[in-house]
Amino acid sequence: MAENSLRKETQNGAEALTVAAVARRLGVAPATLRTWDRRYGLGPSEHSTGEHRRYNGGDLARLTLMRKLVIAGVSPAEAAQRALAFDGEVSADQIANSITNDVAIREELVETLIRAARAYDRNFIEELLRSELSARGITNTWNEVIVPLLILIGDEWAESGTGIEIEHLVSEIIKRLLQEANSSIHNPINARPVLLACIGEEMHSLALYALGAALSERKIATQFLGARTPIEAISAVVKRSAPPAIFLWAQLDRNGNTEVLGEIPSIRPAPRVVLGGPGWDRKEVKSAVLVDDLLDACEEIMRAVGA
Repeated sequence: MAENSLRKETQNGAEALTVAAVARRLGVAPATLRTWDRRYGLGPSEHSTGEHRRYNGGDLARLTLMRKLVIAGVSPAEAAQRALAFDGEVSADQIANSITNDVAIREELVETLIRAARAYDRNFIEELLRSELSARGITNTWNEVIVPLLILIGDEWAESGTGIEIEHLVSEIIKRLLQEANSSIHNPINARPVLLACIGEEMHSLALYALGAALSERKIATQFLGARTPIEAISAVVKRSAPPAIFLWAQLDRNGNTEVLGEIPSIRPAPRVVLGGPGWDRKEVKSAVLVDDLLDACEEIMRAVGA
């Protein structure tokens, strides 16, 4: 049944929605809405003689807040109290602020994001991550929130064989936010940009986006080659732009081939070659610096550019 057949206009022109229409908008089951109505009084306000009760705009605002709070881990009873007390339109900022006050430590925030991801709540995930990036910066957010979140999502997929769409959803949001953070730098401290690339056939490039954004915070300009960069392309850029540092990412073992490092052209001054990712074998790395995390990578590159 089309949604326009599940709604009508009230006498004052405001939209009135049936249980089915509201359930579709919120992404919950109609039975959940009936339970919230029966148990907490979060029901529809509009009523016409001989017709079912319908939800108005205020009802929808309170139910939206109720759902966001429950996803964030607030108990249904407390969430209902706060939703019933809410008077006015629900904005993204109001929802995010009301929930982040309940999420005091990083572990709770990661659990909140996991629940939102399972509910495919793209806007809410973006609101929380954007707020965290603004308040805590790229490096802290990456180490304390994003990496644990991606690990949990990956573990769930490995155990159950389902949920790959959640990983793609979350990765796409993170990538977009990191791209926004890696904006044009006014007066960078390095005259020649640092080269960032995923080596060989490596497709996992989120860490590269994180590094680019973290370096942007530090006023360091970068040249981003991204996923699946052949050594020939890296060599060509090195010859033409003489970067002060080269960062190569390998997530998978088959891509962390240290032999290709010998193909990087010799130039003066020699760039600092920094390797990141679990695909590299520490025992085989001799002519480069292998870093363990985002902060180490930033520090090595800062030294290379003289910061």
